[in-house]
Amino acid sequence: MARTKEFDPDAALQSALELFWRRGYEATSVTDLVDHLGIGRASIYATFGSKHELYLKALDRYAEMRDPLLMSELSQPGPALPAVRALVRRFAAEAASPEGRLNGCFVTNTAAELAPHDPAAARRVEISWEHIETLLHSALVRAQAQGELPESRDPRALAHMLLVLLQGVRVVGKASDDPARVRDAAEQALSLLD
Repeated sequence: MARTKEFDPDAALQSALELFWRRGYEATSVTDLVDHLGIGRASIYATFGSKHELYLKALDRYAEMRDPLLMSELSQPGPALPAVRALVRRFAAEAASPEGRLNGCFVTNTAAELAPHDPAAARRVEISWEHIETLLHSALVRAQAQGELPESRDPRALAHMLLVLLQGVRVVGKASDDPARVRDAAEQALSLLD
């Protein structure tokens, strides 16, 4: 007869996400996971697979938590440009906050740490970025159709630029103690939407 799990796998995954997000992949050992999750090494392997598989599942969970918020923010009826502006300003504010400096963005952290040499992690980063870019592009097309964005602006190119900006403010915000750096960059980028 199979033993029943004596822990909540969902709660353990959330806990692993928080640890990986704070410390990164390389700096988190399996022993750290055992200590943080409060479950045995064998249970971690039996439930989640390897450390790498657990990390990827945590990254997927992060996307599941964040993506609906982005969709909600950028898909509201009515004027679209205020939503785009609010999103960019929110990213900049989060990046400059104490928590943003401590943790950064899990996807951006993964892009910097693992994506250059880990195809599975790189694929997840790219999916996340494509999702953000698609939402931005859709909002900008809507803004243009509603007369909020000049016809001379290219919504696809603006979506590319905003994605790069959003990821950049996450990196700079994590490493810089000058919040004006990310705030000013965000405002300059938003001026291109006028």
